Amino acid sequence: MGTIMIVEDDVKITQLLKAHIEKYGYQAVVTTDFTQVLQQFKRISPDLVLLDVNLPKFDGYYWCRQIRSISTCPILFISAREGKMEQVMALEYGADDYITKPFHYEVVMAKIGSLLRRAYGSYAKQGERTITAEGLTLYPERLQLSLNGKSVELGQKEAALIEALMERQMRVVSRERLLEKLWDDQHFIDDNTLNVYVTRVRKKLRELGIEEAIETVRGAGYRLKVTWRKEA
Repeated sequence: MGTIMIVEDDVKITQLLKAHIEKYGYQAVVTTDFTQVLQQFKRISPDLVLLDVNLPKFDGYYWCRQIRSISTCPILFISAREGKMEQVMALEYGADDYITKPFHYEVVMAKIGSLLRRAYGSYAKQGERTITAEGLTLYPERLQLSLNGKSVELGQKEAALIEALMERQMRVVSRERLLEKLWDDQHFIDDNTLNVYVTRVRKKLRELGIEEAIETVRGAGYRLKVTWRKEA
């Protein structure tokens, strides 16, 4: 069903995570050398990474950036750090989700299942798709957004967010619709998490030379306003 890489230095938590993961039919690979996380990632090529923030030598943010430099594999942070900034940093560095300790192992498994479905399973579309809006082209399977020959790379949830907005260009998309699009188990999602992803997508659009493309409609949601001038 898939391979889950566990990067966690608390032995008890690691053992419990491994037991639950294997109970659900996945293969669990536990990291023991915290100076060789990226090398192990390359060697086993997991389908998803469970990553703690507090680790020996280098923290989880460091390893998240390293993994993101070579892979779009789903990354789920599990951490005792409950602050908003810690969660924002994790998402900014490329994580797909963040769970604070102590957590219910059933919730962890639900999030693992959701991320795997989004990346590879029943929610992953087959074949090459493109979505266009006034010269802006999204390649969901490549996690790539292009305009006038220039492209930027996207995270999985960034791609899902811009896809939802492009599909309803110039119309307001409610926060509830976006939460449903990005997360199956939205009940567990902090409201600020969606704001973080909107900020990240705005940054990617600016890299393409597009300013103020995502409009916040107070009390309603967000709207993509494709009003820039296309190159000749």
